[in-house]
Amino acid sequence: MSDLGRRAEELDAADPLAAYRDAFVTTPGVVAYLDGNSLGRPLRATGERLARFVAEDWGDRLIRHWDEGWMDAPTELGDLLARTTLGAAPGQTVVADSTTVLLYKLVRAAVDARPGRGEIVVDTGNFPTDRFVAEGVAAERGLTLRWIDPDPLAGVTVDDVRAVVGPGTALVLLSHVAYRSGAIADLRAITDVVHEAGALVLWDLCHSVGALELGLDDDGVDLAVGCTYKYLNGGPGAPAFAYVAEALQPSLHQPIQGWMGAADPFAMGPRYEPAKGIRQLVSGTPPIVGMLPVRDMLALIGEAGMPALRRKSEALTAYAVEVADELLLPLGARLASPREPAARGSHITLDHADFQRATAELWRRGVIPDFRPPDGLRIGLSPLSTGFAEVLAGLTAVREVLEGGSRGD
Repeated sequence: MSDLGRRAEELDAADPLAAYRDAFVTTPGVVAYLDGNSLGRPLRATGERLARFVAEDWGDRLIRHWDEGWMDAPTELGDLLARTTLGAAPGQTVVADSTTVLLYKLVRAAVDARPGRGEIVVDTGNFPTDRFVAEGVAAERGLTLRWIDPDPLAGVTVDDVRAVVGPGTALVLLSHVAYRSGAIADLRAITDVVHEAGALVLWDLCHSVGALELGLDDDGVDLAVGCTYKYLNGGPGAPAFAYVAEALQPSLHQPIQGWMGAADPFAMGPRYEPAKGIRQLVSGTPPIVGMLPVRDMLALIGEAGMPALRRKSEALTAYAVEVADELLLPLGARLASPREPAARGSHITLDHADFQRATAELWRRGVIPDFRPPDGLRIGLSPLSTGFAEVLAGLTAVREVLEGGSRGD
């Protein structure tokens, strides 16, 4: 056995979260699933929950279940998510819609809450949805976009933000973890800088929630959005969540006024009156079925604890870098993520000119990473479902493909 193999064996044997891997559905033919930062594995319990839901909650109670829990699900699940993963008190988080729709709601609400300020700050390295939504709202409201062009490896820094915010800034929209490099932005310090300028900050937590410890209340965060299909294992199309600090809720008015966000949805009145508090962020019928898998994963995270998940996340990415250094960098690959484990989320990115071709062959072999143009291979490591030997098997296959293994050389 190689030194890397012995190290993987030792790390797996010492892993206090190793037993949790049995809670996830395994996929025949998949040797290494390295894409948990794009779509988490389903939990075995979720299949059972969905079957019970069809037979009992839906099948037995039918429409009566709206009065027996479904109406409160967006805020009840939001509070559970906040308590388990966000470091946030009740009444500030809601589960509804997609990330894109919630981003739009909060960006519009935020800029309208800062009248007389005409700028939205966003960075060129942010995920396309974030940039596109900001562009759209700026066009709608006659605002100007101020762009940060961050270092691709380090991501957005406090100095980057300080250099662009000022009396004209209404909103700063940033990702906490960069979707390419995995670099972690200094959430608390950047939030403080934005507040000093009198602006609001909206954090995208899609690559943070369920992988990093968060303390939104303690850090003074204004607004946040995140998805539930990555490290919260909600499945494809699972609903997103939005956080609005309690102090801001009376002054924010979201733009998509639907009946489920009304003060009395069944009054069917002539005009819209928003519900009090975070409930006003709901627009249409809540995605009840899509919330079910999220509950299962939050139960697992609550049992394991976010501190333990973060320790495992750092150990996984550190081992992945160790393996890449030995097996892939000699073949021309480059680490496109911070080297310090505490400075990155739960994924690393490796660059190589041949990774686009390699990805198709890796998938054929049952090794599933994530390709991002122009030449990045993202290795996403979900703490509860990924083992160290799995990381080694996956990156060993990457080396074989780069060396020409797909041609049988």
